[in-house]
Amino acid sequence: MADLKDFAEQLVNLTVKEVNELAEILKEEYGIEPAAAAVAVAGGAAGGGEEADEQTEFDVILTAAGGSKLAVVKLVKELTGAGLKDAKGLVDNAPSPIKEGVAKDEAEAVKAQLEEAGAEVELK
Repeated sequence: MADLKDFAEQLVNLTVKEVNELAEILKEEYGIEPAAAAVAVAGGAAGGGEEADEQTEFDVILTAAGGSKLAVVKLVKELTGAGLKDAKGLVDNAPSPIKEGVAKDEAEAVKAQLEEAGAEVELK
């Protein structure tokens, strides 16, 4: 039981870079999609930590593709580094997280790019 508590504490204290590396390992070695892994780790971190006064990490959520779906799919592919099929899946299954745990500046830049392409986006 103590080992599980130690493991949970390690997960809660991961940096964004470490979460991304973990997501990549889970995808390549175990076939678990990074978005699901990041949500699981972020969910654990949100439940175990103290609430901060100011939000420092944001999630960019695609709420709708808008009128120019093809342009949005291409942009999502570019922003996420995902394959065309995965990018199309994210757009088709909106609302979908496009970027998770990013700094405010990056989140706003990604939001602006997606909105320029015609998508509807929100930051959480």
